Amino acid sequence: MSDSLGDGAGNPTKAQIRLYERWAEGGAALSLIGEVQTSPHYPEKPGNLVMAAGVDLTAMKALAKRGSTNGAHIWPQLGHAGALAHEPISTPKGPSPLDVEGLKCEGMSLAEIRDLPMSYAQAAKLAQNAGFDGVMIHAGHGFLFSQFLSPLFNHRSDAYGGSVKKRFRIIGEVIDAVRDAVGPAFPIGIRINATDKLEGGISAVDALEVVRLLDETSVDLIDISGGTYFPGAKSSSDGTSSSGPYFTDFAKRAKKITSKPLILTGGFETRDQARQALQDGSADAVSLARAMALNPSLANEWLSDTAGDPEFPVFDKPPRGGITAWYSMLLTALGEDREDHFDQTPAEALATYEARDAERCTIWLSRFG
Repeated sequence: MSDSLGDGAGNPTKAQIRLYERWAEGGAALSLIGEVQTSPHYPEKPGNLVMAAGVDLTAMKALAKRGSTNGAHIWPQLGHAGALAHEPISTPKGPSPLDVEGLKCEGMSLAEIRDLPMSYAQAAKLAQNAGFDGVMIHAGHGFLFSQFLSPLFNHRSDAYGGSVKKRFRIIGEVIDAVRDAVGPAFPIGIRINATDKLEGGISAVDALEVVRLLDETSVDLIDISGGTYFPGAKSSSDGTSSSGPYFTDFAKRAKKITSKPLILTGGFETRDQARQALQDGSADAVSLARAMALNPSLANEWLSDTAGDPEFPVFDKPPRGGITAWYSMLLTALGEDREDHFDQTPAEALATYEARDAERCTIWLSRFG
């Protein structure tokens, strides 16, 4: 989840540190901090952390330490928003120039692409020095590496476009650079899309080829998710209901072609769904978002045979983006230990979220230019 709890200058806040401590106290095995930018120039939102020179290392160390309470792991999800970089504080750039309704970006130069492995390596090393337990490379959800993998958004004719192997090339180079920086024992994961949920986007056949290519790298686990935040794309995260885990069938196919452990993300709402995915071999672990926002102690409770499932709220005609904003503001309440008093509607949450973003854009521009 993009918790949007940074201070607007790329640093952790007290509420963010407390949020991940609460999940660790609640029994989570691994918490992923999304989004954590390798550069301040292409953020997803102004509430992102920035794992780069000038970061408040004391605050990062506190986040790493308290987020690993009870032996839990906490990893930053390292990313670059690419064409989806937040325009008020960025000039978006993707693999290729785009000019579609609601989205316009420049294309990256070859030199800019070749700079990516070093920036990810530096961010991973900084995370390691701060005391985090591993890193996750974000190649899903329509952000930069997801854009490279998608034929809908990667129209390059050089070494980084064309076949699946060529579209994957920069990801492989980043993995190699990160591994060289952190050494053989430090965990590296990667999140990929099973589908973009866009016509002309990455197909299941291509996504399985990406899994095959990842099997030849030094990554330690693969997290399977899907969907994008491109204008007009169907958003799983802003739906009003779930029909169960989203990508189980794809994960079963992926398990046959890789020896890497698989995490399955998306749509898990009940203990039985999670247990079924583990028992039938769909995944080696399951990743929860909304459910852990509704109950930060859910992991411990699901270890009890008498534990129940979270009660998901039902909203009547929420505004576009309102449900995602509602859960985002609930995360803020959790980080401030005041969730019992959280009573915003999706419309109110969206207004609060957007006002906070506007304030942090001003801070971001002052800090990073």
